[in-house]
Amino acid sequence: MNNSSHRLKGIVMIISGAMLWGATGPLMEWVLSNSELTVPFMLTVRLILAGVILLSFLLLTRKDIITIWKYPAWWRKLVVFGVLGMLGVQYSFVAAIDASNAVVATLLQFLAPIFIIIFVSFSNRKWPPRYQVLGILGTLIGLFLLLTNASFETLLVSTEALLWGLAVGLTFAFYTLYPVAIMKEWGVLIVVGWGMLIGGIVLGVISRAWSSDEWDLLLNPKIALMLVAIIFFGTVAFVLFLSSMKYITAVETSVLSSMEPLTAMIISVIWLGRTLALWQISGIIIMLVCVTWLSIEGDKQQEVV
Repeated sequence: MNNSSHRLKGIVMIISGAMLWGATGPLMEWVLSNSELTVPFMLTVRLILAGVILLSFLLLTRKDIITIWKYPAWWRKLVVFGVLGMLGVQYSFVAAIDASNAVVATLLQFLAPIFIIIFVSFSNRKWPPRYQVLGILGTLIGLFLLLTNASFETLLVSTEALLWGLAVGLTFAFYTLYPVAIMKEWGVLIVVGWGMLIGGIVLGVISRAWSSDEWDLLLNPKIALMLVAIIFFGTVAFVLFLSSMKYITAVETSVLSSMEPLTAMIISVIWLGRTLALWQISGIIIMLVCVTWLSIEGDKQQEVV
């Protein structure tokens, strides 16, 4: 397979993965709106089953998923990632959907690059480059338009939704930065698989999922089918996303990932009847352009260095 074929394969993978992941938001919004399932219970089931699926897949492909637990330094990092990274970003994302809607929650995770820039600048004890400052300002302007429709007197989401949205950005930044070393050492899928399982078990213990009355709700065919779709789409999306990085650059991955919020928006408008005002749509476009520009310009700066 030549380079152009590899690149095309990578592009198809990332677009498919982003669209599948974008679709999980409206699906979860529908489940939370049309059933009595709570965020902790639904997320417990989702994380545990997705973790088991990923780890089972690795076992079937004869990957070693046990050895990592023989090294305290590594399994401690794995537990931290599972609780603060995997569970943190998943819970805040679903809670943001529950408090607002899938479109807002999906777009608020695009605040993660801002928090990453702030963290790196603080660690290096210097101001971020000018392009990063401009990118941050542009993203915040887009966010303002999305949340207010250009009105200083109106906030179109609740304070709870906004706080959960900020938590999505923070936890996604941690999720991105923290596991770099452990994923490099043990592989992405092993770390993610165990991270999902650990996060799901911890949340299940905290929420006492085994004694919940919500298990009976899973007997509803529609609810069960939706949960299966959420778990399947989310797991496949993640595998496609990671696999695409073998064939295309990180910048191309970042740019094409913009299909995720666009997919969430289209499904929400068509299926859930969600409506967006003109200034909100403008804000979405500005946010996507600024995040994309941050990725491209950052890559150019690295090449110069």
